[in-house]
Amino acid sequence: MTRLVLALLFGALALANPSAGDAQKPARVRGTITGFDGGVLKVKSGDGRNMDILLAEKTELVFTRPIALSDIKPGDFLGVTSMKRADGTLTAADVRRFPKPLNPGHRPFDGRDDQTMTNATVSATVQSASGRELTLTYDGGSQKIMVPESASISALVPGQRSQLVPGAAVNLTAAPGADGKLTAQRIQVSPPR
Repeated sequence: MTRLVLALLFGALALANPSAGDAQKPARVRGTITGFDGGVLKVKSGDGRNMDILLAEKTELVFTRPIALSDIKPGDFLGVTSMKRADGTLTAADVRRFPKPLNPGHRPFDGRDDQTMTNATVSATVQSASGRELTLTYDGGSQKIMVPESASISALVPGQRSQLVPGAAVNLTAAPGADGKLTAQRIQVSPPR
């Protein structure tokens, strides 16, 4: 877990360095693994591009291990991606339990007004006639989020290269080298559905 915090800190410092050229900024890639030979990860990105991403010895791997909503307790820190309904209520699509707080707050997700990301601490879990609900609290606010049965619920745990299999979803950060090739800094992998 210390490596995760250090990697995120160094990543944030690298992004904040004004002398770094735009071409050297880390890239965020979300997609599906199409192949892995032990050194090069082949990914089909969400926008349909086929990408080859190198893995280094220091590439950090994090696995999203499926858990039940009942495994989530008050005091846990979550990252929840939600869809915002016309009436302003939030419905979770993806719930992830983090080992430590990371970037707390509530904001639009992927630049869309109808999706949000809430990184916050669980203050309550409720099962009611209208469904399952989480109350998440962060500095300056809180959000109530409905969690349908269809929501993906997982815990982030250390990953292994053996989990980089075709069909698995990835969300990764990669830095371009002098040759322009991307090398993964951190890979979050989810099991194939």
